[in-house]
Amino acid sequence: MSIPITEQENPRTSEIDRLPTLEAIRLINDEDKTVAPAIEKVLPEIAASVDRIVERLKNGGRLFYVGSGTSGRLGVLDASEIPPTFGVSYDLIQGVIAGGYDALYKATESSEDDKEAGAEDLKKRGVTEKDAVIGIAASGRTPYTIGAVEYAKTLGCFAACVSCVPDSPITEAAEISIVPMVGAEAIAGSSRMKAGTAQKMILNMISTATMIRLGYVKGNRMTNVKSSNAKLKERSLRILMAETDLNERAARDLMSAAGEDLRVAIVMHKSNASREIAERELVENNFVIEKTVRLIE
Repeated sequence: MSIPITEQENPRTSEIDRLPTLEAIRLINDEDKTVAPAIEKVLPEIAASVDRIVERLKNGGRLFYVGSGTSGRLGVLDASEIPPTFGVSYDLIQGVIAGGYDALYKATESSEDDKEAGAEDLKKRGVTEKDAVIGIAASGRTPYTIGAVEYAKTLGCFAACVSCVPDSPITEAAEISIVPMVGAEAIAGSSRMKAGTAQKMILNMISTATMIRLGYVKGNRMTNVKSSNAKLKERSLRILMAETDLNERAARDLMSAAGEDLRVAIVMHKSNASREIAERELVENNFVIEKTVRLIE
C-alpha cells in the first residue's frame, strides 16, 4: 500500500517519546526549519496563483478557500483576518470547511469523506465562473476538497490547490498545484505540524500579495485597516501621520473629521476633499485609496 509522505514515519524522531522535553522540542524545531526552504521552491506557483486570483477579484469575483480539519481551519482563519486588516468585505475571501463552522472547534473529521458535500457547499455560496477556489489538503486525497475543486473547474473558476504530496488526486484536479515538500512529520501523520505551518505561510502569501496587488497597501503600510479597537486606532493614527506628515494633534483631528476611518482621512488630506466626497468616491473605487485620490484630483 502506497503511503503519502505526510503519513510516513520520520526516522529522525523515532525516539522522541524517550527524550527530555528540551530535546524533544529541539527535534520539532529542527523539522520546522525545513518548511521555509520547501516553500521557496514553489514560489513561482504561488505567484502565478496570485495573479490569476487578482484578475478574478478585479472583475467582481471572490476567493474561496476549501478544506477539512486543520486545512479547513487555516483557510477560515486566513479569510477572517483579511477584512479588518485591509478594509474589504467579508464576502471577498471566504473559508469553507467540511462540517461547517462547528468544525472550527471540534473534530468532525468524517465529514471530509463526502465528495459531493464539497461541491454542495460551494453551490450554497453561489460560486460562479467569476470566482477563484483554492483547495487545501495536506495529503492531497481528501474527497470533500477534491469534490469542491472539481466542481469549481466545471464552472470555469480558477481552481488551485495547496498540498504537501505531489501527484495526488487534488493536484490532478487543480489548474495550479502548490506543493511544498515538507516531508514526514515529527509525529507520524500529524499534518497540523509542518504541513499545517506550510499551508499557513502560503495562505499568508496568497492573501497578502493579492491585497497588495489590488491596491489596499501603500508602501508596506496597511492603509485600509479598520480602526475597530484601541490598538488599531493607535496604529491608524501612526499610519495617518506617516502618510500625511501631520503632527499627532492634527492627525487626531483629521481622524475625528473622517469618522475614525483611516481611508477617508487619507483621501480627505491628499485630495482636499470633504468627508462626504471622500466616502462616496472610495465606495465608487472599491476603497482603493490611490485610485480615489487620482480621480478626485
